[in-house]
Amino acid sequence: MSRFGFLGLGIMGRAMAANLVKAGHEVTVWNRTPNRCAPLAELGAKVAGTPRDVVEACDITFAMLADPQAAQEVCFGDDGVLEGMSPGKGYVDMSTVDAETSRQIAEAVTEARGRFLEAPVSGTKKPAEDGTLIILCAGDKGLFDEAGPGLSCMGKKILYLGEVGQGARMKLVVNMIMGGMMAVFCEGLALGEKGGLDPATILEVLDAGALSNPMFRGKGALMLKKDYAPNFPLKHMQKDLRLAVSLGDELAQPLHSAAAANESFKAARRSGLADQDFCALYDWIRKDS
Repeated sequence: MSRFGFLGLGIMGRAMAANLVKAGHEVTVWNRTPNRCAPLAELGAKVAGTPRDVVEACDITFAMLADPQAAQEVCFGDDGVLEGMSPGKGYVDMSTVDAETSRQIAEAVTEARGRFLEAPVSGTKKPAEDGTLIILCAGDKGLFDEAGPGLSCMGKKILYLGEVGQGARMKLVVNMIMGGMMAVFCEGLALGEKGGLDPATILEVLDAGALSNPMFRGKGALMLKKDYAPNFPLKHMQKDLRLAVSLGDELAQPLHSAAAANESFKAARRSGLADQDFCALYDWIRKDS
């Protein structure tokens, strides 16, 4: 079995790293808040004090970090990834970042004679726990092949998309669509409720026709119960929409609907819902109306 490292043990990373350990791999973990390492240690993972220590101890290190700033700090900071990098080692960043951030990290890792793969994921807490994420890889093809045994523990579909940046762009497109769908879904439920319709019946009608999809089905039931326990925090959806809109600016591609969805999520984030699940947008839309 390979020696894998894992940096970042939030909602997603904790479950992903656990699947590596359960599959029998030797895993060394690190998290900025050390007590989050305890559940992984109980499963059999080793705990390191810094990202540098993880990279030095492992053949391939995975990272699942909150945003571009966190990804850069863990890579470029004191006792960071670059300080532990040496020829042949692999770094697989599974964080959702913009393509430029991914390219900056890739260049730095390559200059240190390491190998880099970006591998953002599509999926939330439950798919992370079940090992059924969709993993969007780009970068070093040899590292993609070597990381396969680890990636297969975390995902049900693993794609190779070419040069660094294409994985980041694919993830932003996917999450932009998801955020837009959630925004209009919340508005539709709020509109129907204000018009005297039973929200549960709205969900039944949607699920019976062409608009049936797992997100509406799963999130809709939670929204009616006001259960906003975070599987995918609202602040992260707003961050992804912001990055997608920024990519639209870069490519001169109009994104009218995505920009409007971003403003809704931004307002919901300011209202105190940042750490709730992204479907908590429904709560803000209902109160706003």
